[in-house]
Amino acid sequence: MLVVGSSIVGYSIKAEDGELGTVSDFLVDDRSWRLRWLVVETGSWLSERQVLIHPSAIGKVDHEREALTLQLTRKQVKDSPSVTTDQPVSRQKEILLYDYYGWDPLWGLGLYDMDMLGGYIGPPRYFGPQDIEKAMDMAERNKDDDPHLRSFAILKSYHVHATDGSIGHVENILIDDSSWDIRYLIIDTSNWWAGKHVLISPYAVDDISWSNHQISLNVSRAKVKTSLPWDPMKLITELEERGLHTHYGWPGYRWL
Repeated sequence: MLVVGSSIVGYSIKAEDGELGTVSDFLVDDRSWRLRWLVVETGSWLSERQVLIHPSAIGKVDHEREALTLQLTRKQVKDSPSVTTDQPVSRQKEILLYDYYGWDPLWGLGLYDMDMLGGYIGPPRYFGPQDIEKAMDMAERNKDDDPHLRSFAILKSYHVHATDGSIGHVENILIDDSSWDIRYLIIDTSNWWAGKHVLISPYAVDDISWSNHQISLNVSRAKVKTSLPWDPMKLITELEERGLHTHYGWPGYRWL
């Protein structure tokens, strides 16, 4: 199911044995375009501490009750490594979390860019122990590198430029709640196209300038303007997705 990113903020987070807190933000990997970490405000039970939760720990998603249930206990979360979320999260900090919880560091690899494993692009596949060891070794060698994790709160409002000019700004994103892929950027075209909203796949992202708060696309303004506008009042159908991907020449998803 595709869900609007901002709707997840505020969801309650439940452990197997009680409440943990609420989602305050999430961190997006700008290479794999997956939701990599949920930022959870734990409230008074854990001294107002923020914790990072990997989406692989999510056991149940209840959109009606706006709740996510984790396959973790409160004690596990309480004893987890402390990570400061108001600054870039280093690879070293991530490794601590992966090791502590026993999470798979390759679970977060998405459809768009698999350069961690030498350029693999395609549907999710099985990664064996050698792949995991390779990824962990690379993460250790590059532990001080920028991990390409970006706050959703910061990503929103970024200006979006086609090959020949501006088309608007990022207003939101659509997330697949089974794989936690970022399926589309929701672009508010503002005054350029009478306030229409369009969906842009990460396949179209050519470059991101975090210093300039700008996303550059590999499509023209004309291509965007002749695409199907997005209606926020209804769910996008598979037929509409097929049409959108055909229009831009993007690879498919469920119809791969």
